Amino acid sequence: MAVPVLLLKGFPLLHDLPDDTLAALAGEAGDLVFAKRGVVLQKGPPTPSLCLLAEGRLQAVDFTLDGREVGLYFINPWEYVGELSVLDGGEQPEFIIALARSRVITLPRESVRRAVFATPAAAERMALRLSARLRGLGAQRTILALANPMQKICAQLQLLVVPPAPGGQPTLQLRIANAPTHQEIAIMVNTSRETVTRVFQVLQAHGAVQRQGNDLLVSDPQLIEQVARGSKELPKA
Repeated sequence: MAVPVLLLKGFPLLHDLPDDTLAALAGEAGDLVFAKRGVVLQKGPPTPSLCLLAEGRLQAVDFTLDGREVGLYFINPWEYVGELSVLDGGEQPEFIIALARSRVITLPRESVRRAVFATPAAAERMALRLSARLRGLGAQRTILALANPMQKICAQLQLLVVPPAPGGQPTLQLRIANAPTHQEIAIMVNTSRETVTRVFQVLQAHGAVQRQGNDLLVSDPQLIEQVARGSKELPKA
């Protein structure tokens, strides 16, 4: 099913592609909807498509040898996943699941590969995205090595916050849009949902975080940083 060219143009990766290239991709694109916990990509087989998230939220997960689910990273609207197979034709390294009802636009691997490689700005965007993901996975491994659950969760919150835009107005609060559930955070930091809930109760009691609809406001980024770094401990509320 073809999708509107304007929709594709809204994805930063594709923004610099020529109009005729975008039109060709739009004619080949798929438009899929996944229910919560639906599997968008299976681990193992090379993915036939690049998956662009138009609505919802996705998470990359894997499983330990004893069957425990491990969260790796999140995919937010206007981001994409499946780029490793697009680049090298190799296997998909992890499962991608929907955390909420999600709309995913699929672009055939070979077509999007040719289009991106023929447009230097798009190729640079994909390279920078891969670089950011590698850095994020490295930071995630560092978090897993921490022993203190409070420290782990504060470090995870630091990875999730959206920093102020360059040149924008400074703010005393940082926002996590469509914040993950306690269970989703739990599998990211290798702890229980109950532990995450208790930690959030302490953080809220000390004014460090607060809910605002589906978002989470980090009201005291400095305190979160100090706890994550291990230079400050919070007494239980």
